Amino acid sequence: MAKATTIREALAKWETKNGQKASEAKEVKLYGQVPPVETMDESLSTLVNCEKLSLSTNRIERIANLNSLKNLKILSLGRNNIKNLNGLEAVADTLEELWISYNFIEKLRGIRVMKKLKVLYMSNNLVKDWAEFVRLAELPLLEDLVFTGNPLQEKYTSDQKNSWIEEATKRVPKLKKLDGIPVIKKEDEEEGAN
Repeated sequence: MAKATTIREALAKWETKNGQKASEAKEVKLYGQVPPVETMDESLSTLVNCEKLSLSTNRIERIANLNSLKNLKILSLGRNNIKNLNGLEAVADTLEELWISYNFIEKLRGIRVMKKLKVLYMSNNLVKDWAEFVRLAELPLLEDLVFTGNPLQEKYTSDQKNSWIEEATKRVPKLKKLDGIPVIKKEDEEEGAN
């Protein structure tokens, strides 16, 4: 099997392709590397101006080495092998969107530090109970959540069609959009009737 692509190698390819220094770029796309990236290594520390980083469709198992990314607003890690959210605390003060669908995340421990997070796309992971889901209520700005394909959502959707949205928005009341559907609260409906 081919040796994994390092972040350093992926950045060199990106610079050649884009004719730009990665350290100066606001957006860096390292998704779908062949062979895949397996480790978020210290080479990420060069991306000091990066606001949007895409590392999706690789084989990354752990979130790491984000400490120097002081301007990071959007992090795309979908379609990897990530099992937990450890490592995100390094970008807790800036990250507004986390795209982490199609991974193996079961627990949401540590998410509460993400005080600026507005968008969380985490469909098709392994979250199976409300005790984990309610941790999302600790995110003061979270308004757009995609959670389809998690065992918890699938269980409620198969039981009764509307119960998932009702139960989820009861537990995370600030949501404005859930699974791509605008959330309409009872008081909004009543105000519209007046």
